[in-house]
Amino acid sequence: MELRQLQYFVKVARKQHVTQAAEELHVAQSAVSRQIHQLEKELGVDLFIQKGRNLQLTAVGQLFCSRVETILKDLDRAVNEVHEFLNPELGEIRLGFPHSLGIHVLPSIIAEFRKRYPNVKFRFKQGMYTTLIRDVITAEVDLAFISPFPEQHDQIEGNIILTEELCAILPHNHRLAGQQSIALSELKDDKFILFSKGYSLRPIVLHACLEAGFSPKIAFEGEETDTIRGLVAAGMGVSLLPEMSLFQTNSLQPARVKIISPKVTRTIGLIHRSDDKLPLVAQSFRAFLLDHFGVTTNPPPG
Repeated sequence: MELRQLQYFVKVARKQHVTQAAEELHVAQSAVSRQIHQLEKELGVDLFIQKGRNLQLTAVGQLFCSRVETILKDLDRAVNEVHEFLNPELGEIRLGFPHSLGIHVLPSIIAEFRKRYPNVKFRFKQGMYTTLIRDVITAEVDLAFISPFPEQHDQIEGNIILTEELCAILPHNHRLAGQQSIALSELKDDKFILFSKGYSLRPIVLHACLEAGFSPKIAFEGEETDTIRGLVAAGMGVSLLPEMSLFQTNSLQPARVKIISPKVTRTIGLIHRSDDKLPLVAQSFRAFLLDHFGVTTNPPPG
């Protein structure tokens, strides 16, 4: 069994088509077909079945593919680690993050880090709370910003790097828009615009409203900070957002008011796999981030 056979097999599995796989691999279609046939002969099973014009994995093919993908990922990482050992300033950092950090915080951090390490590359992956945890566990990313910070998890570990307050955002003609601070209960009769289910800010806001003695009336739901901010500014309702997500990106902006009761906060953490050693370049970036946010901690185990 050769590495090339495994690479061709995974490519065909992903494309579900030999011709398309061959085009991406820049080899002849006959070469791909021959390698797949030899692989099936060596294993003694059919890995694909014909479905119309496409090829689909058999049950045993799906099992084999999941194992092979893990092997190829580990091999890629091993090669990268060798390169990084020779020169860690030329490596690549795979970083996951939630949408709310991508507006201002993440770009400013990356810009500062690249002043020190201008040749380091980044591969970004934006996601929701559960998606980010999954991506760390499955090694899709090396590090991930996440909110709220997961206090206990068998497969990941990390540090809280920031605790941030949420403030109320209101239409400018709202009765409370001119106040310096309010109690959240003063918004109990208003319609709320919240993030959709699956976004970590949603349960934080719902819990705060319940703590203030009411269940919010949800008028609209959105999946991006700009959408929620714009709907509030247009007078469609009120909401709660972290301060770092309120940097102006267009002319239509809501009023912001501090909430004094109850105090609404979210934790932002930096996580990585607990059973794996970070690549050298990711270790450097992690150390930079902890120093940037003033977090004192012991270095991760080697």
